[in-house]
Amino acid sequence: MGSSAPASGAHERLHLHVPEPSGRPGCHTDFSYLHLSPAGAVRKPAIDIAAVETADLAYSLIRVLDESGQAKGPWAPQLSPDQLRQGLRTMLKTRVFDGRMLIAQRQKKLSFYMQSLGEEAIGSAHAMALNEGDMCFPTYRQQSLLMARDNVPLVEMICQLLSNERDPLKGRQLPVMYSIKRAGFFSISGNLATQFIQAVGWAMASAIKGDTRIASGWIGDGATAEADFHTALTFAHVYRAPVILNVVNNQWAISTFQAIAGGEGTTFAARGSGCGIASLRVDGNDFLAVYAVSKWAAERARRNLGPTLIEWVTYRAGPHSTSDDPSKYRPADEWQRFPLGDPIERLKTHLIALGEWSDVQHEASQKELELEIITAQKEAEAFGTLADGHIPSIASMFEDVYKEMPAHLRQQMAEARRFGGRE
Repeated sequence: MGSSAPASGAHERLHLHVPEPSGRPGCHTDFSYLHLSPAGAVRKPAIDIAAVETADLAYSLIRVLDESGQAKGPWAPQLSPDQLRQGLRTMLKTRVFDGRMLIAQRQKKLSFYMQSLGEEAIGSAHAMALNEGDMCFPTYRQQSLLMARDNVPLVEMICQLLSNERDPLKGRQLPVMYSIKRAGFFSISGNLATQFIQAVGWAMASAIKGDTRIASGWIGDGATAEADFHTALTFAHVYRAPVILNVVNNQWAISTFQAIAGGEGTTFAARGSGCGIASLRVDGNDFLAVYAVSKWAAERARRNLGPTLIEWVTYRAGPHSTSDDPSKYRPADEWQRFPLGDPIERLKTHLIALGEWSDVQHEASQKELELEIITAQKEAEAFGTLADGHIPSIASMFEDVYKEMPAHLRQQMAEARRFGGRE
């Protein structure tokens, strides 16, 4: 006979733990869960370090800029003043662009928009660390990757947002879901996490062909709960794919706090360590730290040393999208209290401390960018907005499917035109 069952009441009833954010509307957020490291305190390992030996870097926080704008520690990169000013300009351009497009959405000129407010340093610095021909597989808050490129006209981006007759994607993608191959910007997918495994696959293909180009995949903290995230890590580890795996931990996935996706009690970077991937946790609001770690990871990939997973700790300062109201689920002043600060102000302070920038130059640069973006917006709006109905031709629904349009599509296109379609 087996042992008898425990007496009733011998054990507590089972229950589940449901993570809760450390701040809600009407109270101040306790940010102690971030576990920050002092600027300059985290070691910089050799480029060929074994993945297993980076475990401590998945729990600390790599930072370069301190509170006074001084660059400290082994990760401080050797960037020229011109490079720093270019990085600041890219961040400013991204923020001004986001602001103008948000207004345009409120004016019903476009249907939808997603800002990257507070996250501008990540894409701006990362783009500087990549080579021409490398391919980014972004999610929908990496417009700064494009702002850093000289071959992407603002007019082209705005026409995509307006879904007008000059939309390069012909209305086939939601606004902000760009696709610009020449800029190394793979088509954004509305289905979360698909781009992560695609980045690994592209990197594997590059290696199979004996190419020199690497991939950079992007995902948010919330989407790490998707199965594709884990599949991507497995393939990247097993085949040592030349890929950078970027996890942007901006604390919120729509209205869901990052702990719901597994950020409580551990880090997202630690997931890479568990899969045998070199993993680092980085201050995503520190332009210098972002550049230095991106450069390190890119070099590691190019030397066939395998993938790197980077958790960028940042904060989504704006709504998730124009369809979201963050005042319903988080304190209104949370961004002002976020301990990693504003990435633009931090790099500005650093440049001023170097004697390479000033408040006057900053204001002048912002006004110059505002004029540039307003001018581009007016040019794009001349080709139509959502408000005036200037949209791609009905024929665009049937084109670009086959090299030569088959008879059944020609017939459907003719019928669409006959029953109210427009040229």
